[in-house]
Amino acid sequence: MSKEILQLSPSALWKHFHSLTQIPRPSKHEDKIREFIYNFGKNLGLETIEDEVGNVIIRKPATPGMENRKGVILQGHLDMVPQKNSDKVHDFENDPIETIVDGDWVRANGTTLGADNGMGVAAAMAVLESKEIKHGPVEALFTSDEETGMTGAIGLKPGVLKGDILINMDSEDEGELYIGCAGGVNGNTSFKYEESPVPAGYEGYKINVTGLKGGHSGVDIHLGRGNANKIMNRILYHSHLKHGLEVATIDGGSLRNAIPRESFAHVAIPAAKAQGFKECLTKMSVDIKNELSAVEPTLNIEITVAELPKSLIAPAILIKFMNAVYACPTGVIRMSNEMIGLVETSNNLAIVKAENGEIKLMNLLRSSVDSAKDDLQQQIQSVFDLAGATSVFDGAYPGWKPNPDSPILKTMQEIYNKKFGNIPEIRAIHAGLECGILGGAYPNWDMISFGPTIRFPHSPDEKVNIATVQKFWDFLVETLKNIPVK
Repeated sequence: MSKEILQLSPSALWKHFHSLTQIPRPSKHEDKIREFIYNFGKNLGLETIEDEVGNVIIRKPATPGMENRKGVILQGHLDMVPQKNSDKVHDFENDPIETIVDGDWVRANGTTLGADNGMGVAAAMAVLESKEIKHGPVEALFTSDEETGMTGAIGLKPGVLKGDILINMDSEDEGELYIGCAGGVNGNTSFKYEESPVPAGYEGYKINVTGLKGGHSGVDIHLGRGNANKIMNRILYHSHLKHGLEVATIDGGSLRNAIPRESFAHVAIPAAKAQGFKECLTKMSVDIKNELSAVEPTLNIEITVAELPKSLIAPAILIKFMNAVYACPTGVIRMSNEMIGLVETSNNLAIVKAENGEIKLMNLLRSSVDSAKDDLQQQIQSVFDLAGATSVFDGAYPGWKPNPDSPILKTMQEIYNKKFGNIPEIRAIHAGLECGILGGAYPNWDMISFGPTIRFPHSPDEKVNIATVQKFWDFLVETLKNIPVK
């Protein structure tokens, strides 16, 4: 149960992580966690600020003899991604996360864990509270709404923070130091449609696509996992052309930055073709499961009898919509030429919802090359323009260009090698870290990102490796002791 993690080491970090799991903090609903962190700083007697976009900043003076060191900003985000299994009853706005110690890992019970970015936040809290750790001037920056809008990073004003070095603690592979990340942009598309009456002689059915792993649309996009929206569209498209299927509603995906795990459709089939449709769907299900068997062993495609829909998407719009979804590029678009194994450009067709006269689609485009991101945006817009839809792209944020000559990088490489006997890998990440945005407001900052090993963030399979949390903490403490002088 949840309190088992209080027995883990380092206890200073795990106790704060446990407290974070007890406070609901899904993106856009961060009032409780913001108040908690603000009171935490005040209760320590430290200078604590909340800005107009919901960031909390806590300042801790240097320990005696360390006043001449460069100032460090320890940075993490307050919000977490709310994802759960379909059979799990959980209210992310009110219920705590139930944690489970499972061998070498900590996970949650059927929900996301919130190690992304609870581990970084907990580490900063432990540093602020500690009376033993030697460090120069420290500022902890807890940003708001990272997962859905980068709101805190975008809204942070220049001149508020005084430090020279930003240590972002939102990476997910221990033993790696990150010096770059992808930028992104949101794609929002809509079709308007007339609702058509259900013809006589039709039967109602529900189609469910479930059991996919999902995951982080940046970190896990290269794993080739199934996209529930693409799978559902494949079924609907084929069944419409071959068996006269018509669609009433679709509900696929829930978060832009999570690979969609589930999709549900309410459909109608001519009674005379229903048997052929069911036989065909059984064969399609076998084919799709075979295609994805190595990465999606629990994929389930199910059809059940349902009440007849009250209305249907007009056929003229339905075929245009399905053609466009088929053509919309999804997954890895291009791998990086500069860094082996790094995704350069990708798209996540994250959400497809159709009801009450409107079809809404949401994409998240990512790239470490701005021109490639712009090109992908035009490609997706062209697909939906041809189908007669309306597309708006917003929420763009920049990437973080790697600086291999970073002084803090060289310092941390030396510290890691001395402490653990090997040199950490230098990486960039396809996910969107806040460093790119924050560096725009503070171009003088020397920036780096690291963290413990976290697997499958943004999905109910999210878990954090216990041993790497200890290494992450030890490395952070040693780094703070060895920050260069001004």
